[in-house]
Amino acid sequence: MQELERRVISVGIVAPGGSQSLDIVGPVDTFSQVGRIPDAGVSYAVSLLGTAPGPIRASSGLRILPDRLIGEAGETFDTLLVVGSPDVQDETQDLALRDWLLEKAPTTRRIASICNGAFILAAAGLLEGRRATTHWQYAGALAARYPGVHVEPDRIFVRDEHVYSSAGVTAGIDLALALIEQDCGSGVSLAVARALVVFLRRPGGQSQFSVHLRAQLTEQSQLGGISDFVLANLPEDLSLARLAHRAAMSERSLMRLFREELHTTPARYVEAARVEAARSLLEIGTTSIQQVAHRCGFGSTDTLRRAFLRHLGIAPGDYRQRFQGPARNVEAKSDQADLRIR
Repeated sequence: MQELERRVISVGIVAPGGSQSLDIVGPVDTFSQVGRIPDAGVSYAVSLLGTAPGPIRASSGLRILPDRLIGEAGETFDTLLVVGSPDVQDETQDLALRDWLLEKAPTTRRIASICNGAFILAAAGLLEGRRATTHWQYAGALAARYPGVHVEPDRIFVRDEHVYSSAGVTAGIDLALALIEQDCGSGVSLAVARALVVFLRRPGGQSQFSVHLRAQLTEQSQLGGISDFVLANLPEDLSLARLAHRAAMSERSLMRLFREELHTTPARYVEAARVEAARSLLEIGTTSIQQVAHRCGFGSTDTLRRAFLRHLGIAPGDYRQRFQGPARNVEAKSDQADLRIR
């Protein structure tokens, strides 16, 4: 049977020297995978654009040959992705790149940054007055240098109308999957994620740091034991008073330590840990949403729902339906009541 003609979406990826190779090839491979899905209805024509003559030398030393340089062709792109570089200070002063972006922006349906490529968009004025994110290492510098940008430092990716920005490295794959979902639907996006052996397409609102990673960062500090206690006792009382008693310090001292070392409060840390545990249960099992709420310490499905919306921008029932593997479908009878809380 002859395959139906596909709509071709042109994507330009701008990569200055020093970029991380995964920031470049991650989105390239993600977009290219769509062409292998028979009923996608779309294929992507991806062009890699350099900013200087010669191969793009990645931060790892890998050399990647671009298809062309910016400004060498008058073509328009449906989608433009701008990759960052450790030398972002110099790149933001690249007037040719800035002028090229300003020329292309009005005719581009979507424009996005990966990692500290957000600095390049900000230097061109394309993030002014918008919400944006970048790799956590650069979030403070982005906010300081461009006060007109509303930086959300702990997000995988952020969409503000037609302008997107993402954290670094693997977050570029999450961003590409989100763009594919916008073009082709969630079925195609999930099929691409499975083909790439990406465990899940992470929601943009998800934290760049998992709670377990945060716990590892505190292993050598006074918070190490408290982090372990929280993760091991999620259904229990984890109030500030109990945690302070456990740590043998005053509530004020514990609050100060959390802010200094984890840049959050004990209450927010506990809620994030509970959300992460609930996500895991929703992804891998058929436990009802009510049971998930109680097992993770939320007490009620309504409290769980509000926490999910704050952290992930999606309700628990919708999260389960979108991200649970096809071989682990939830039994309709057990979750009929749960689905009504979306």
